[in-house]
Amino acid sequence: MAGVTKKVRYVVAVSSLNLTYALPVLAMAQAPQVQADPLQTDQAQTGPAQTDQAQTTSVNTNDTQRTYGNLQPRIENGRQIYEAAQFAQFTPQTANDLIARIPGFNITDASADRGLGEAKQNILINSQRISGKSNDARTVLGRTPASAVVRIEIADGTAFGIPSLSGQVANIITKTTGITGNFLYRTQIRQKVAPQYFSAEIGIAGKLGKGDFTLGLKNGEQSYRGGGLGTEVTTFPDGRTSYTNARLSQFSGDTPTLSGSYSRKSDAGSVFNSNAEFYYDRGRRIQSYARKTPGAANIFDLSTGKQNGRGLEISADYEFALGRGRLKLVGLQSLRYTPSIDTFRRNYGDGRAPEASIFDQIYNEGESVLRSEYRWKAGSADWQISAEGAYNFLDVKSQLLTLQSGVFQPKPLADATSRVAEKRGQVIASYGRSVAQNLTLQTQIGAEYSQISQTGARGLTRQFIRPKGLLSLAWKASPRFDISARIERKVGQLDFGDFVASVDLRDANNNAGNVQLVPPQSWLSGLELIRNLGAAGSVKLKLEREWFTDIVDRVRVGIDGEAPGNLPSAQRWSAEANATILLDPIGLKGMRFELSGYVQRGRLRDQLLGYTRPINGERRYTYQVNFRHDIPASPFAYGAILENKRDAAFLRLDSISEKYDDKPLLRVYIEHKNIFGMRARAALVNILRNREISNQVFYSTQRGGNIDRIRSGNTGSGMFARFSISGTF
Repeated sequence: MAGVTKKVRYVVAVSSLNLTYALPVLAMAQAPQVQADPLQTDQAQTGPAQTDQAQTTSVNTNDTQRTYGNLQPRIENGRQIYEAAQFAQFTPQTANDLIARIPGFNITDASADRGLGEAKQNILINSQRISGKSNDARTVLGRTPASAVVRIEIADGTAFGIPSLSGQVANIITKTTGITGNFLYRTQIRQKVAPQYFSAEIGIAGKLGKGDFTLGLKNGEQSYRGGGLGTEVTTFPDGRTSYTNARLSQFSGDTPTLSGSYSRKSDAGSVFNSNAEFYYDRGRRIQSYARKTPGAANIFDLSTGKQNGRGLEISADYEFALGRGRLKLVGLQSLRYTPSIDTFRRNYGDGRAPEASIFDQIYNEGESVLRSEYRWKAGSADWQISAEGAYNFLDVKSQLLTLQSGVFQPKPLADATSRVAEKRGQVIASYGRSVAQNLTLQTQIGAEYSQISQTGARGLTRQFIRPKGLLSLAWKASPRFDISARIERKVGQLDFGDFVASVDLRDANNNAGNVQLVPPQSWLSGLELIRNLGAAGSVKLKLEREWFTDIVDRVRVGIDGEAPGNLPSAQRWSAEANATILLDPIGLKGMRFELSGYVQRGRLRDQLLGYTRPINGERRYTYQVNFRHDIPASPFAYGAILENKRDAAFLRLDSISEKYDDKPLLRVYIEHKNIFGMRARAALVNILRNREISNQVFYSTQRGGNIDRIRSGNTGSGMFARFSISGTF
């Protein structure tokens, strides 16, 4: 493949770092005090470090003159109305800061469904859904200045007349005047990890002609610096130690992103919105292992990875009156290019020839979507017909090379280079109306057609027709108690990367390509209960149960290969609770607790052994306790956040792996809201010094047979500091 020679030079250059990393790691492995006092690092070693909440708040120089106000909304036509002035006590900078203060409300993540589909995110801007995928609610709200927000309306999604919206939805009413800007800078200090210098955001918003615009440049939470120093002990099945690895890991990444939007409403009521985003994604990984085996020479392993990707997304929509209703046209185009290279090199302390391998891969993917929505009112009923066409593709070029007699030679790898494409179209009819006092019905029925094709040695083209639909009821049982229920027929999203082969250079946990993958389907039922406690806060409970057909998990491919594949059926239930408790009513002005928890349990029949087990890698539970005190008549605030999570084990045909933290993560912070017109925060993270525990069981042939070896890891996570400063201009 073109470019391999250049990348081989990179491998040789990286391998020269081997002794740089291996010598201190080997020294650590031989030192008995290491397990008692390893390098203290953040638990999130493979991605962006966890960030403190609500760091992007602005400063108001009159903050010390205010007294702490109440966030109790007024009730109007069944909606909770928060005026922008109610949030002045928090000196907000962006619309995100306002949403973060609403008791019991949480922004849902952007949908990973195919195309744009029906509305999913629980944020509206001036009663309009946000068009786009990368351009999600958090991105848009982060570019929207708090000064542009007039009020926020909270109600069940059915109250806004937008099909498929259910549960609690926030409608942000804005009005832009003049030009305003905001900025945020973050940094962190950690032992044995490179400082974080490049985490920053800046945005401006204002009027442009007769429309409104926003422009932002950020490298925020996507910027991370992490790593870990710990040990791995590999044992035989009888408990005897085979060898001990001292491990040093370093990770870094940055995703500078330039984004902007423009919107305009004509005198005739037509609405135009456009969004654009361009990003560059840079990631680096270095992991060094020093293996010490009793009575044998030391072995030094070096595993590295790098990627330099870039992407672009452009979307626009235009809505206008037509006949008895309104027609909305939406278009989206996204392109992503991601080259990556992973290397592995093993040096032997006894002078044997080294071993090395390279996995070189280029992802070139894109998505094109055209969508139309026509809605009208007939009596007390709301109708909508939507039609959507989409084209997705993924071009993958991969190459595996191994070191042979000092020269890297290609090694055969089936399904490593291929193109996967999908053409998809869907039509959905929606109907909603009030069927009784305070009771609203919403229904959808439709279908989608898709054609999935793949080129290569095992190229295949298949066609599918799948039904889709929704039935939901929303009942406002009282002015402060909402109940909503729904049942939905869903068609899931495939990861096109599962169609092609991938390689794990260290453990040889390779994935074969699977051209037989089909989109999973499911029936989803849900119940959501929301109780507004007035001045005391809010409580929300959400329950869901889902029945899957063709769920994607691990399957056997060929004689001894495996890959992501479809299993006949699975089930999953989940429960999510959120509560915001404001302590103002009992005299503790400015104090609040935010409590959230999520529990999920899935089950499917294991293809290999036939028993019922959890779904691979699913989130088992997560919880967070967030305390904050905005001191009345003072520019100071302080707080603490305690959180933890755990995922189910990940099962391959020949291994079982799991990771978890032995203690929750605790962070504390203090804020000053007016330092020369800016807000500053200092935080200490991981006060409890939790540790990441990893366990892996490898079998000689397949699970259920003889165990080959067991690997146990224990990595310390120490306390470190974060700082941020933000303001407006």
